[in-house]
Amino acid sequence: MKIALYTNEFPPNIYGGAGVHIDFLSQELAKLANVEVRCFGNQNETLDSMNVLGIQSSLTKMEDENNSHIKMFHNLSRNVEMSQHTMQADVVHCHTWYTHLAGIFTRELLQIPLILTTHSLETHRPWKVEQLGNGYFLSRWIEHQAYNTADGVIAVSEQMKTDVVEAYGINPEKVKVIHNGIDPEFYKPTFDNNLLEEYGINPNIPFVLFVGRITRQKGISQLIGAAQYFTKNCQIVLCAGAPDTPEIAKETEELITELQSTRDGVILISEMLPREKIKVLYSHARVFACPSLYEPFGIINLEAMSCETPVVGSAVGGIPEIIIENETGYLIPLESKSRTDFYPKDEAVFQKHFAEKVNCLLENKTLAIQMGKAGRKRVLDIFSWESIAKTTYNFYQEVQSKFEKEKA
Repeated sequence: MKIALYTNEFPPNIYGGAGVHIDFLSQELAKLANVEVRCFGNQNETLDSMNVLGIQSSLTKMEDENNSHIKMFHNLSRNVEMSQHTMQADVVHCHTWYTHLAGIFTRELLQIPLILTTHSLETHRPWKVEQLGNGYFLSRWIEHQAYNTADGVIAVSEQMKTDVVEAYGINPEKVKVIHNGIDPEFYKPTFDNNLLEEYGINPNIPFVLFVGRITRQKGISQLIGAAQYFTKNCQIVLCAGAPDTPEIAKETEELITELQSTRDGVILISEMLPREKIKVLYSHARVFACPSLYEPFGIINLEAMSCETPVVGSAVGGIPEIIIENETGYLIPLESKSRTDFYPKDEAVFQKHFAEKVNCLLENKTLAIQMGKAGRKRVLDIFSWESIAKTTYNFYQEVQSKFEKEKA
């Protein structure tokens, strides 16, 4: 089988969970079949059973200050060229709306099945209008067309399966839940006090760790609000970069500055660190905080758990399928205002509850160690990429067989 894998993110250009997913999945799929990766960037390399081609179209070189939609046109242009550079495949598999049009084009041109992985849904991320402007309405339309064209859909959690069926009215029989995974041989307890000191972290004082992009959905403002209730004898390390917009970056910077004025030990690492450094931060942290307002799966929680760190996370999306309450961490009910407005009804209540559970782990090292070890065991038992790739490959075959029968 030859698999066309379409993605915005691919190494070395990874900034979110979808990119991590594709990185590991592609490596394992290449052990089972030939993989043709088409991505945004300038990659051009041939690996074992995998050819990677980054797409930089002529249009992406154009800048137009008077056209607020120029970035959207760059995306659309790349989609055309992704399809243009795929001459042969047995299945096309797209990740995120950025490549959905390319998937539709290739499906029709090559008469092969289209499969989408639901990492998130544009219709559930209305704040993206801040980043894309009116381009958000086009991204939402593209996504709608793709899901109603797709021959098979992979949801990264049971909640995402429910969400995509409800949002776009697709047949639930087309949707298969295949969780995200982790490489436990890479993400394992790894310690380096020198790295901590490089970023101003005191190795002798426990710290709460946040890792994520500066975007509404990651809930960093909720964590900063909760941090005012954290026990005084702790550090708060915010590894936060890649802001969606300058406005969100400024807003977050002001919140952090205000928090730093009220307590010591608030450390901002305003960049997306390489995973070699991130796993060291995970390993040293007393507790990992995931206050997401919207999280289809939450692969960062697996990374932390694999490094034997307990997690306190919002009970949204796929997070409850990762964290086992009172065993590998704690789940905090979000009680959002509505199905499409993910902000808490009462932010102060959410923040205090979040802080309460974080403090349980800050103040009880023995409990934190116990939960951390339980978390790594759960990762080893359930979330390996080898198993996930095999399940994905089998799904390809099922969809391809059904597609051929319907064509006949």
